[in-house]
Amino acid sequence: MNNSSPIHTMKAPNILSLVAGVGDAKNYLNAFDMALLDAGICNVNLIRISSIMPPKAEIIPLPNIPMGSLVPTAYGYKVSENKGETISAAVSVAIPKDKELCGLIMEYSAIGGKKETEETVREMAKIGFEMRGWEIDKIISKASECTVENIGCAFAAVPLWYK
Repeated sequence: MNNSSPIHTMKAPNILSLVAGVGDAKNYLNAFDMALLDAGICNVNLIRISSIMPPKAEIIPLPNIPMGSLVPTAYGYKVSENKGETISAAVSVAIPKDKELCGLIMEYSAIGGKKETEETVREMAKIGFEMRGWEIDKIISKASECTVENIGCAFAAVPLWYK
């Protein structure tokens, strides 16, 4: 009898996209759903993941993902019911010079404009690479900003998928 059990490995996603959107509705869930709709990543089930881009993954525009799919996604969002308040969310992807290494995905949300939020999330990616002692090839980012009218939501995400 063999006491070693086989190790099940799941195929790592090999493509990813950066998306962002905003929503404003009369309740939190509809505001969030509207932001997903605006970002183009609605009608799927987002599985929230930590922030690692698989090695050699390609960044492409959001592909047509079948409805109901389970989609690994790193995302940040901010919801507010404070009328007139500006909220924002951003994501960044830091790509290593050494293509054998993984990349880093960072997400951040805040009260305030998307320019500052995007600067913050890009800095977070730089720090992540510094902590690992890796060199960055480039950083790509995307952000959204919402001025609240009812209940607002700013959303930014990096969904991962398979080519």
